[in-house]
Amino acid sequence: MNYFELFELPEAPLVNKSDLSRRYFELQKKFHPDYFTDATEAEKEEVLEMSSAVNKAFVIFKNEQKTIEYFLQLRGMVEDEKYKLSPDFLMEMMEINEMLDEDNRHLVKKKIDEMGNKMETEIRSVLASFSSETSASDLEIIKDYYYKKKYLNRILDRLVD
Repeated sequence: MNYFELFELPEAPLVNKSDLSRRYFELQKKFHPDYFTDATEAEKEEVLEMSSAVNKAFVIFKNEQKTIEYFLQLRGMVEDEKYKLSPDFLMEMMEINEMLDEDNRHLVKKKIDEMGNKMETEIRSVLASFSSETSASDLEIIKDYYYKKKYLNRILDRLVD
């Protein structure tokens, strides 16, 4: 099931949050199991599956990183952990990991936030101008952003541990 189709949203790396909320409430009304108490068991099961899909899609679409991941998955562009990041980025990550090993959590957090903000500023125009005619190179930029952001988020998760 394609969640973009379910929500009647354009297939894009970003979703309009107001459209998302509106569609979510419409779909919840349409597929909420409480409205099908007199239905057959098969209908109840189908509605339960649809309600579950609506909830799962909503969780994905509420989170920008998960939306980008889902968007890339639909295009067969998520390669699990095999994606090769640029050597420059990996060198920065090595420096950050060394700072983390030296227990400079505050500096690591600051550096990650700065890098994340810079990356988001750079990608914003590509994401905002996305259309069905978006070039393959722009899709690669989105993919690169996704994997870099995923890497940064893993480091942030280590800070919490």
